[in-house]
Amino acid sequence: MKTWFRRFIFHPSQAIIAWALNTFFSILPLDWASALGGWIGRKIGPLLSVTQNARRELKTVFPMLDTLEIEKIINSMWDNLGRTAGEHPHLTKFNPYLEDSRVEVVGGEILDQARKDDKPSIAFSGHLANWELVPLTSTKRGLPLHLIYRRANNPFFDRLVQRGRASTEGQYFPKGPDGAKGILRTLNKGQHIAMLVDQKMNDGIEVPFMGRNAMTAPALAQLALRFNCRVVPVQVERLKGANFRVTIHPPLILPNTGDKQSDILSLMTEVNDHLENWITQRPEQWLWVHNRWPNKP
Repeated sequence: MKTWFRRFIFHPSQAIIAWALNTFFSILPLDWASALGGWIGRKIGPLLSVTQNARRELKTVFPMLDTLEIEKIINSMWDNLGRTAGEHPHLTKFNPYLEDSRVEVVGGEILDQARKDDKPSIAFSGHLANWELVPLTSTKRGLPLHLIYRRANNPFFDRLVQRGRASTEGQYFPKGPDGAKGILRTLNKGQHIAMLVDQKMNDGIEVPFMGRNAMTAPALAQLALRFNCRVVPVQVERLKGANFRVTIHPPLILPNTGDKQSDILSLMTEVNDHLENWITQRPEQWLWVHNRWPNKP
């Protein structure tokens, strides 16, 4: 696609549709917005070319599943993604600590401990269920999380996403040089960050993941070992409709062999093990379209 067409035609057109949908979702009650988003996801998602990535990777990771079972996971994956989009303008309505909340929190005492000391923390999760609940769950417990994120290719869409995240209170640092200084300052101050660590990084390191090596960003391990961070796995599960469980797992034990590269690989292997376990539990809630293992047998 030519640069001028992408910049002046495609991106603005895409943004108009996204803003219109987001505005409509914001007008609807939360449950209606979630359900409508899921319906749109189920109807449109399977027709998109990226769905071929999901089919290929599901067949490789779960060879025991037949075609019908794989298609069921794909439809449910798009339902979850559509629901997440529909819920995005309603993030301020999610308060995990109110009575009869939509979000059940397990392991909240781990956040309390992090709030009481000056040690920096890195919470990690993946693109599972509604991943936007990771920083929200922490912020609502008095522990703001600053999020490291990947900028959307469409700058108009990126602004829309950031607008919906305003309720999480923390700062947002883009991946790459632009956000690196802010991340280092944050950890130096003993503050806390969150990362989604399940996407491919072409210039990362090979780490086992779902039975195959996958190019994985080592930044989490590099930062954790440099600043002696508490590394906290945070699992998000969609239970039914717009209802969730967020589980804060005990912090990982940082390796300390004296071999930096070995320690980075060891820590990222443990991180990927957690992600693999969560994905295996609820494969329909992970974003399989990432093309996580390109050209891997």
